[in-house]
Parts: sequence; C-alpha cells; structure tokens
Amino acid sequence: MAGIPKYISNLIAGGETQTLDFKFEISNAGKIAKTLVAFANTDGGTLLVGVKDNGKIAGIRTNEEVFMIESAANLFSRPKIKFNIKIWNIKGKQILEVKIPKGLKRPYFAKDTNNKWIAYVRVNDQNFKADKTLVKFWQEKDKRKVEIKYSRKEELLLNYLENYDKITLKEFKELAQITTNQALNTIVDFLILDIIQIKITEQETFFTLKNDTT
Repeated sequence: MAGIPKYISNLIAGGETQTLDFKFEISNAGKIAKTLVAFANTDGGTLLVGVKDNGKIAGIRTNEEVFMIESAANLFSRPKIKFNIKIWNIKGKQILEVKIPKGLKRPYFAKDTNNKWIAYVRVNDQNFKADKTLVKFWQEKDKRKVEIKYSRKEELLLNYLENYDKITLKEFKELAQITTNQALNTIVDFLILDIIQIKITEQETFFTLKNDTT
C-alpha cells in the first residue's frame, strides 16, 4: 500500500480479527461502546476509524469522532474503558488508531438504547452478548471460595462431558433436573476451578472440559 505507513498497512492487510476492527465512521457513542467493551472483556484490541470494511482508507469526517470515542468509553461503558488514541495523517486523510487494553475489572458493560447495561465479548471479528454464566464467573472468580463435593449433579456434568465433549447451560439443567440457578452455580464453580472452559459461537454458548479442543 504505497504511501501508507508500514505499521498501518500491515494492520489493514490482516483484515478484521478478534483484536482488530475497522469503522468507516462513528456517529453513535452508544454503538461504539459495544466494541470497546467487547475488546476490554476479551483480549483487548485496536479500532481503526476512517477505514472501510474492505480496508480502504476513507478518513474521518470530523473531530467529533474523537469526542464520540471519549463518550463511549466514559459515559456509555461501565466501568470506564481505558484507551489511547493516535491520529495518523495518510494521503491527506486522517484516521484514528484507538487501542483498548484487556480490562482488569471485567465484566465491562455497555449501555444500550433502553438504558440497560449489557456485557459483550469479541469472538473472531464479531461482538456477541456475553452469556450470563461468563458474567457471573467474572464477577465471582476472585471472591468465591469453591469446594467441590462431587454430588450427583457434579458427577453428571463430568461424565457427560467425558462422553459428549460439550454441553450448554440448558442441557445441563435438563440433564440434572435442577433449577437454572443451581446449574449456573455448578458451572461457574467448575470454571473457577479451571476444570471446564467456555466457548462462544454465533449460534450458542457451551462448555467443554479444559483439555478438550472442541
């Protein structure tokens, strides 16, 4: 990409990923807060503003977009999102490089149009609403002391995963014939103990044994 700094050229050439997103423009602080929160809740990431989805540099239209990012991070995110902005001048156009580190206070929430606070995660190049199990795990993993006694429901969960590789919260609830809250607490216990891991796709959120590569 002639005339483009190699660092930016390499970023764009790699396309959108779990840690990189392109935005043609930012016209709504609430919407961009979803991406900031998703990055903070996952592995951190970089947002290039003024770049189209196909990688073409369009440039930002107004300095209002810097204000939008600041509003998204400080007013539409909870806790506030840390970020760094660098302005690049490329071929007479300006683009914004916004870096968001992996958050230290997960879960982070973005305020939606109904004033509800929702947590998001980044999976590949998309933002997904975080499953309630993941949110509870983040909230309790450093506070909750877990001792597994391996009652019937714990044994059912382990035996099922050893034979069928993965399970959803609903499937575990039905398998063990327990309440949603009991199923949720058991799975969170296993996540805290690092026995199982959570996997998120566009279709579903499910759980596998920690050494399973499903």
